[in-house]
Amino acid sequence: MSFWKFHLPDHPLHVPYKWARRIVISVVGITVLGAGIAMVVLPGPALIVIPLGLAILGIGYAWARAWLRKAKEKGQQLSDKIAAMRKGPE
Repeated sequence: MSFWKFHLPDHPLHVPYKWARRIVISVVGITVLGAGIAMVVLPGPALIVIPLGLAILGIGYAWARAWLRKAKEKGQQLSDKIAAMRKGPE
């Protein structure tokens, strides 16, 4: 039996596959996000790991995609502000 047959809505394993996929995405995403949050106070690349956790969770959850979008916007604003400070007054 092919793996892709599980994606057919009339296949008996379709619903368990969807639940298993959602559980795996949730567990992996929350684990990575939690590690990133811990890295805020512990040594590690928190600014890389937190968005990675949100991106993983964003596969299955709209709220995570919205948070990631907001984080990207804030990061871009911060980057623009730093670039303007480096450039100096004109």
